[in-house]
Amino acid sequence: MTQEAHVTQGPLTTEAGAPVADNQNSETAGVGGPVLVQDQALLEKLAHFNRERIPERIVHARGAGAYGTFTVTRDVTQWTRAKFLSEVGKKTETFLRFSTVAGNLGSADAVRDPRGFALKFYTEEGNYDLVGNNTPVFFIKDAIKFPDFIHTQKRDPYTGSQEADNVWDFWGLSPESTHQVTWLFGDRGIPATLRHMNGYGSHTYQWNNEAGEVFWVKYHFKTDQGIKNLTTDEANRLSGVDPDSHQRDLREAIERGEFPSWTVQVQIMPAAEAATYRFNPFDLTKVWPHADYPPIEIGKLELNRNPENIFAEVEQSIFSPAHFVPGIGPSPDKMLQGRLFAYGDAHRYRVGINADHLPVNRPHATEARTNSRDGYLYDGRHKGTKNYEPNSFGGPAQTNRPLWESVPVTGGTGNHEAPRHAEDDDFVQAGNLYRLMSEDEKGRLIDNLAQFISKVSRDDIAERAVNNFRQADGDFGKRLEAAVQALRG
Repeated sequence: MTQEAHVTQGPLTTEAGAPVADNQNSETAGVGGPVLVQDQALLEKLAHFNRERIPERIVHARGAGAYGTFTVTRDVTQWTRAKFLSEVGKKTETFLRFSTVAGNLGSADAVRDPRGFALKFYTEEGNYDLVGNNTPVFFIKDAIKFPDFIHTQKRDPYTGSQEADNVWDFWGLSPESTHQVTWLFGDRGIPATLRHMNGYGSHTYQWNNEAGEVFWVKYHFKTDQGIKNLTTDEANRLSGVDPDSHQRDLREAIERGEFPSWTVQVQIMPAAEAATYRFNPFDLTKVWPHADYPPIEIGKLELNRNPENIFAEVEQSIFSPAHFVPGIGPSPDKMLQGRLFAYGDAHRYRVGINADHLPVNRPHATEARTNSRDGYLYDGRHKGTKNYEPNSFGGPAQTNRPLWESVPVTGGTGNHEAPRHAEDDDFVQAGNLYRLMSEDEKGRLIDNLAQFISKVSRDDIAERAVNNFRQADGDFGKRLEAAVQALRG
């Protein structure tokens, strides 16, 4: 059933509430004369229209979202003291925003691109944001490389188009990207719908329990609808016929009462095992093989309510991996560490310093109590209360208990590479992924890669790109080299 239109009774007014006498004709100096600057209804209307759009996100601009419910299905109190996870059957309201990464706000949905999977839990201890993707890994492992990476995916400053030279030059010179690129150009690179794909926290996070014990955790959201994907040809056709295919499918499924759901799983690593694990557990380009740390089901996520206004609730929604609650915290993952700053900073620029006052962003199950005041769009919520701490006027006070447990550090400061573990290299997991594929899957992967690599203008860029896959798996590289040569002549 579709959402009924909201009808406001009474006269049309200005933003200040004054009634509008004529909404059809501008005020002029006589019949046929020039428009008068005193027509404030006209000027207000045009000025507001000019500002209806805020700057779109640099990445993840194209998005869709829905509200839902997370339900705990397993006792996890041995690992975390987070209250929203404190008992089986407990429900927490959520908002989930899906997105593509590289495209702008007007781009098509059915494209080969990772999908953002940004989930906000409105918990009784404040909002907890889990900002992930539909892949368990990423292209780079250090946030200092992120702006460079994104520049290769966006429009070239000279041509104004995405350029294969830029993409493959960077990926070829950044072999750590090989694992994620193998994911991206495989079958799961273009989901059929947002409902038919998995989500992942991707990063490693800290859980800590009441006793102060620390565990490292990875999140998995396994679609209950089953995995469905599009081939490149199917996606190209769909993008032309219905650029809004993913957004439309999600909205209409919820309207029909076919609420999409995901089974939520975690991998748990005791903190003491991290230092000697065969892979660096904080490297975003790596997974923890399930044989080492089997996923444990902990809950169900269901989406069951569409937003009523896309701009207010999807476009202005903000997510930050720095939004933690007691019992959950960050890890030394260098990509995560950079995102702890970058996401909040992006929202302060894009939406404004008081973006957290908006209904979609503010806590729903508790109240935010801060000493921050004023700024753009400040709503006066604090009235005349004191704006400093400590104070003797009954203001909010610190709890003296950190949200997460401290992590020991040693050594001098410097621009250090992440520590290498026994089986760390940039290719082993990409090779493992390739060898898990069926022959048909391998064929489509190689064809997808070859079609794109063949577009580069320089032989050395193409060869370097192919060589990364050759190091992941000899057969992979041999077949890809032949496919690229055939297309490049």
